[in-house]
Amino acid sequence: MTLPAFEHPIRATTLGDLLLQAAHAYPDADAIVFPDGRQSYAQLAERAYQRARGLQALGVRPGEHVGLLLPTCFAFPEFLFGVALCGAVAVPVNARYRAGELKYLIHHADLVTLVTTEEIAEHVNFVERLNEALPELADAGDALHLQLKTAPCLRNVVLLGASRPPGFVTESGFDEQADGVPVANVQMSRMRTRVRDTALMLYTSGTTANPKGCRLSHEAIVRNSIALGRYRYELRREDRFWSPLPMFHIAAILPMLAIFDVGGAYLTMSYFAAGTALKMLEAERATATYPCFVTIMSDLIRHPDFPTTDLHRIRLMNSNFAVQPPGIQEAMLEAMPDTIYVGTYGMTETGGTVCTSELTDSLETRCTRLGKPLPGLEVKIVSLETGEELPVGERGEILVRGYCLFDGYYKDPENTAAAMEPDGFFHTGDVGSFDDAGQIMFHGRSKDMLKVGGENVAAAEIEAFLARHPAVKLAQIVGVPDLRLQEVPAAFVELEDGEEASEQELIDFCRGDIASFKVPRYVRFVTEWPMSTSKIQKFRLRDQFLQELDLTDT
Repeated sequence: MTLPAFEHPIRATTLGDLLLQAAHAYPDADAIVFPDGRQSYAQLAERAYQRARGLQALGVRPGEHVGLLLPTCFAFPEFLFGVALCGAVAVPVNARYRAGELKYLIHHADLVTLVTTEEIAEHVNFVERLNEALPELADAGDALHLQLKTAPCLRNVVLLGASRPPGFVTESGFDEQADGVPVANVQMSRMRTRVRDTALMLYTSGTTANPKGCRLSHEAIVRNSIALGRYRYELRREDRFWSPLPMFHIAAILPMLAIFDVGGAYLTMSYFAAGTALKMLEAERATATYPCFVTIMSDLIRHPDFPTTDLHRIRLMNSNFAVQPPGIQEAMLEAMPDTIYVGTYGMTETGGTVCTSELTDSLETRCTRLGKPLPGLEVKIVSLETGEELPVGERGEILVRGYCLFDGYYKDPENTAAAMEPDGFFHTGDVGSFDDAGQIMFHGRSKDMLKVGGENVAAAEIEAFLARHPAVKLAQIVGVPDLRLQEVPAAFVELEDGEEASEQELIDFCRGDIASFKVPRYVRFVTEWPMSTSKIQKFRLRDQFLQELDLTDT
């Protein structure tokens, strides 16, 4: 027989080896670039080994969980890959989490070590926030061997920087510990790691009040990144891939790994500022970009420097025009008519991207659809009522199967079982449809979720917090359109008999105790709920709000 064409070869390795392969092939090439500094592949690999030695000195063993409470900085990838070299599991923590959210994650994730920084990131003091989350920490005594009732698995908290608050392992102390661990110990852990071992555990909000830990294998995140970069974006070694998204987000990890696979440079920022971003895109000669979220896109095109910035080298942009508000597509097409714009659909549980455009798709298709499944992934649309597969053009729930899927929610067998079919298909909870060309389109969420500026937010989480107010009998959260954030939370509240509360009082009650993107932007009071047979009809609440504010459904 004649062998078929060898298309899309399977490429899978561990997170640690992905970096090491690039470091050995392109040691002096830029790996990570910030506006004020850069690291070569050799430098990043060397730092990752040093971080791994320090973690092993603190007792981190293969399979254990290490939290990364860090802003986007050089230390983040150093520890991300360092954890992988140990054969341990990296748990990136949303840097905007408040004390209560941190307390929950540290305990639920069974973190044995947590790495943070004295750096004040976007007005967040991590030392203060951790002391609030873990009030025993300051009096713990032996920082190397913590014994906290609120976090029984947590053995130590490493603080990067020069300060020396009680309860924290200092950076200098961490480095001293690292010097006592041979590199051979790290090599042994690295080589024993399997591609199906868990590499990352990313927390994402679900339909329950607390976020869920998604366990992603090395194969899921690395193979998916490679497939995206090689077989859709067609990345090359000379590419310079800019993404301003925070590194604790899968939408930052994914493009970083994709460009590392080919030895190109990953351009990023400690925090997104449109003016700085435009200067960086021009000065660093970016060729591919991953802005994708409406907040970033709108800030870029509205900045006064946008019309005069030289962006002609950008050949590829993950723009998601199909789900962007009006005006963004037109401005980008006018400014960069030769750029190839692509759409993407995916989520944390699917290792990031599931579907994305092909570069050869027509401009209209790339601007109005979100692409086709990556090679090796299966996607189908099923009826929300019957579960039967639907024909082309009909809307239903998106189901995904393939190597990219997460390995279940941590310590949550019930939600895992509810999300997974026996045949391996994952229920995304998203509503979508396929067109005749096999292109997917996203139409909304069947789960009770909001997407606030790219962040997944569970309505139940905000509802549970509002219910703690003594005047609140019942709260319901819906998402309403927002020009900049795409969607923001709005609260409907029923008060206890005889109690009073104002809109501002309830907003202030939330502010400072939950992440800012979860705080309701509006509060409305009700005495009677629109009901079906047994459930509150949230779509009627949302329609009521849209009419009141004279908003249209985006």
